[in-house]
Amino acid sequence: MTSNAETMTRDNELGGRAGMAVAAMIAGLFAGSTALTPLYVIYKQAFGFSQITLTLVYAVYVVGNLGALLMFGRLSDGIGRRPAALAAMAVAVVSALVFLLAENVAWLDVARILSGLGIGVGAGTGTAWLAELIEGEDKSRAAVIATSTNFVGLGLGALVSGLLGEYAPWPLRLTFAVYLALLVVVTLLIWRTRETVSRPGRLADVSLQPRLSVPADIRAAFVAPAVTGFGAMALVGFYAALAPSILAQQLHVANHAEAGGLFFELSIVAAVTILGTTRLSSRAGMLAALALMIPAVALVVAAQIFASMSLMIAATALCGVTAALGYRGGLQVVNQIAPADRRAEVVSAFFICCFCGNALPVIGIGLLSSWTSAATASLAFAGMITVFSVVALGFGAKYAR
Repeated sequence: MTSNAETMTRDNELGGRAGMAVAAMIAGLFAGSTALTPLYVIYKQAFGFSQITLTLVYAVYVVGNLGALLMFGRLSDGIGRRPAALAAMAVAVVSALVFLLAENVAWLDVARILSGLGIGVGAGTGTAWLAELIEGEDKSRAAVIATSTNFVGLGLGALVSGLLGEYAPWPLRLTFAVYLALLVVVTLLIWRTRETVSRPGRLADVSLQPRLSVPADIRAAFVAPAVTGFGAMALVGFYAALAPSILAQQLHVANHAEAGGLFFELSIVAAVTILGTTRLSSRAGMLAALALMIPAVALVVAAQIFASMSLMIAATALCGVTAALGYRGGLQVVNQIAPADRRAEVVSAFFICCFCGNALPVIGIGLLSSWTSAATASLAFAGMITVFSVVALGFGAKYAR
């Protein structure tokens, strides 16, 4: 006869394996979003497009993110975690196939939108799934695993892509052939992972009506975390879309592996920061991120002006810390100030701010750099981040308690 202790041990082991499979899904999906980062320069030469087009190819990814958030945010609650996760993996597979066969910019745009859609559905589903698979009442552990795994996936996608882009043949094809193989393995793991929704319904019963609002009584308190999330994701977007071009044009570093390695540094520093600051309060993390944004962007501009790789490496590390504290702290503050019956709406509004931060500044820098110089565009970006940080610090000090 099996004892209660043995049963609990077995359940914990099964939950641990299932959690690892879901974490692998989150990492794998996010790896696809940065696989292009070191390859943008190659695509730019192969397809003959401008810097503005490059930034638009990057930013169109957010269209898929927004579609996932606004229309499919509650999908896994209705049909179950596993079906929703498998649907996200299927979209990711189609996205990777479009990248693999891409012949022009239109193919890249379609692939990026599909990538954003798959990641949006998969990340939301995976985060909820982890919270249900992990034993105990402290669900903050699930959020820490999800966010740190997110950054690990981003970093590995850029690093592997950069290595293949520099040292392997057919980088624009081989990168996505390797990624497809990874997606197949992860899909099989998800297929074998147990469902946690007790009574999944039908797709036809799931409401696709968007819900998005911030109650009037918390709008002042919402400003600081919203701007923090915007700024944190703006830093990530800057590195994911523009850092390889800056390395090649201003720092005279044309090695694609180094471009991938730079984003890998940012992501790993961010993941380690999330894991190492779990005891830091959400408000302290958010305010620290806002304060760090100013020296972080100053270092990025200085690295370009002085064409210094050493300064760029230091700036990247500081940006990684800032992005991690900003994303984690901002999200936790939003969870704390949101009314329980409207938390999903308020969190969705926060993610909208993050997605806009990930895309809009990148587009602005692309436009400015085509009219002036890359250093001037980066200086304008630094000025915008500084102004936003100062305003948000004021609101955060006053309201986010």
